[in-house]
Amino acid sequence: MNKLRIISAAVLTVAVAAGLTSCGDKKSPGLEFARNMYDPIAYNPDQPNKNFANGQTAQLPPPGTMPVGYDPVTDIYPNTPEGYEAASANLKNPLPATQQNLAQGRTLYLHMCSHCHGTTGQGDGQIIKLEKFPPPPSYSKGTSSRGGAMKDLTDGKIFHTITYGLNLMGPHRTQLSPTERWKIVMYVHELQKLQ
Repeated sequence: MNKLRIISAAVLTVAVAAGLTSCGDKKSPGLEFARNMYDPIAYNPDQPNKNFANGQTAQLPPPGTMPVGYDPVTDIYPNTPEGYEAASANLKNPLPATQQNLAQGRTLYLHMCSHCHGTTGQGDGQIIKLEKFPPPPSYSKGTSSRGGAMKDLTDGKIFHTITYGLNLMGPHRTQLSPTERWKIVMYVHELQKLQ
């Protein structure tokens, strides 16, 4: 019985103490846990910054720098019909036609392109079989929406299309490096030869 009174008195004392301390100043936000989680260490781009001579946080990049993923050889051809034709006339695959490059191109094609274009490039991929999208033209028998036979597409035209996309095909420049795109171009030429 004595133990029950002691435990009851202790619980009551703790409850009263908690109640009294929680009924303090209503305007006080109370204690904060991990204040450094609320205040960012880095400056926001629009904040003044005393670390730079002009006092701005957002700075222009140094002269001569290039954005990540920029390729000075191929990115000079804009996503326009004129850029497409210029790429056709001027871009040639810089990679040697080796079995290794062709095998890597096939693997990249199967992972990035075959879901729409099909494993043999006939425009019969798994997405097309759902009948929710129109099929892309066959590489060996189809006609390009830009004109001309698909089997006659040049290195530059295929590279430009992979880079910027066309019609329902989205751009792949952020998913594939220029070298990977050239390997796919190499493999697409093999699919153009299929009958």
